[in-house]
Amino acid sequence: MRQGKNPFRKRGMTKHGKTQPTSGVTDIILESISDGVFTVDHEWRITSFNRAAEEITGVPRDEAIGRFCWEVFRSNMCEGDCALRRTMKEGRSFVSSSTYIINSEKKRIPINVSTAPLRDESGAILGGVETFRDNTVVEELRRELSGSFRQGDMVSRSPLMKKIFAVLPQVAESDSTVLIEGETGSGKEIMAKALHGLSSRRDKPFVAINCGALPDALLESELFGYKAGAFTNATRDKPGYFSQADGGSILLDELGETSPAFQVKLLRVLEEREFQPLGGVKKERANVRILAATNRDLEALVEQGKFRRDLFYRINIVRLPLPPLRERKEDIPLLVERFIDKMNRLRGKMVRGIEPEALERLMNLDYPGNIRELENIIEHAFILCSQGQIGLQHLPGRLSGASPTATAPKAASSGIRALHRATEEEAIREALERNGYNRLAAARELGMHKSTLFRKLKKLQIELPEIDGRHSNSTPPRVA
Repeated sequence: MRQGKNPFRKRGMTKHGKTQPTSGVTDIILESISDGVFTVDHEWRITSFNRAAEEITGVPRDEAIGRFCWEVFRSNMCEGDCALRRTMKEGRSFVSSSTYIINSEKKRIPINVSTAPLRDESGAILGGVETFRDNTVVEELRRELSGSFRQGDMVSRSPLMKKIFAVLPQVAESDSTVLIEGETGSGKEIMAKALHGLSSRRDKPFVAINCGALPDALLESELFGYKAGAFTNATRDKPGYFSQADGGSILLDELGETSPAFQVKLLRVLEEREFQPLGGVKKERANVRILAATNRDLEALVEQGKFRRDLFYRINIVRLPLPPLRERKEDIPLLVERFIDKMNRLRGKMVRGIEPEALERLMNLDYPGNIRELENIIEHAFILCSQGQIGLQHLPGRLSGASPTATAPKAASSGIRALHRATEEEAIREALERNGYNRLAAARELGMHKSTLFRKLKKLQIELPEIDGRHSNSTPPRVA
């Protein structure tokens, strides 16, 4: 027997006569437990990866082994306070660190992590071992117990929203026309998608169109489609949104901005459940559920003679008023968490959350632009924050509470101002394009007054076409 060899190891016995797990038994144990387990060497390459680790991360074992651990185990700790790195550096274990990973489907998975050094018989550290547990169910239970409520992509703990959520399944099943009211940016389209997702039409298309962004002629052709030869350059048939949404749902957004002439045509569609494409001779069946949304007070418009009374009664079968964000500020932390998750997936970042001081600043705003304004603030913060938590210094200048020149060198502050200017210009250009260069519709989407938008256009030197989205090519533009 050579010195240094353990005579019991080959037989799976200890020197005290007790059995010890062989390599095969150890593998069976690791494959049987529900916790994910993987090991790394000193180069941070994965050397083993159990079945639960495959299921939680969505990465097959043969793809994981040999790769760097941060390429597979994409955690918000990887760029900063890595528990496994601390374990291998200090030679001790760390237990139950809460974090999250991004799995192969780019979904955020909350987990608990424990780490320990991997040692040989002499006690030398060969690498590290990490075990992790999927806490998705626990996290959902925590949110439920904290008073939050979810419906589709909407999440809220507001009593006002819970009343709406409570009736949403019954409203979705009814197939009746629904009028969703709310200020710009309050989530009307998300509510419409939630209704569609709960309805029997959920497997069919959901189509949305901003009626206030298009002139009548273009709006009709978009909704009803047209036949070849209906007008110049109409060389082939084009199906409209009603045809594309066949069997599903269609959202007519900003319906209060439409003209009386268009309202008459829409009323006919609602009454007869038929429409006629431009240039067509036969009517087509409209097998769609119509959802209408507006940021205007339609009842007041009816009294002023600006909206047809008969159309109002036709669409006002079920009414869902969405409260503005300033009336449900308890939802701000939930929305911030949702937007951080969304931005992490889109930008490939690992921002862990928001600092209490920054969240407090957000809680004190009135949000004239509602949820869209809050999302824009978080998107701005992601430009300046690449890891860790969002702080006051990452919020837009008007919210940070400090002058850039007082907290940063002159060159850095001018760079931040230039970045903010470029971001603002990009947002305005995109809003104008989405709304067919309709200044009023773009201003509403951006949550600002039309005159404010005009000043910004002049300041940013953004040139617009002579004809905007309120006019057809045959109509001279209105002078603003």
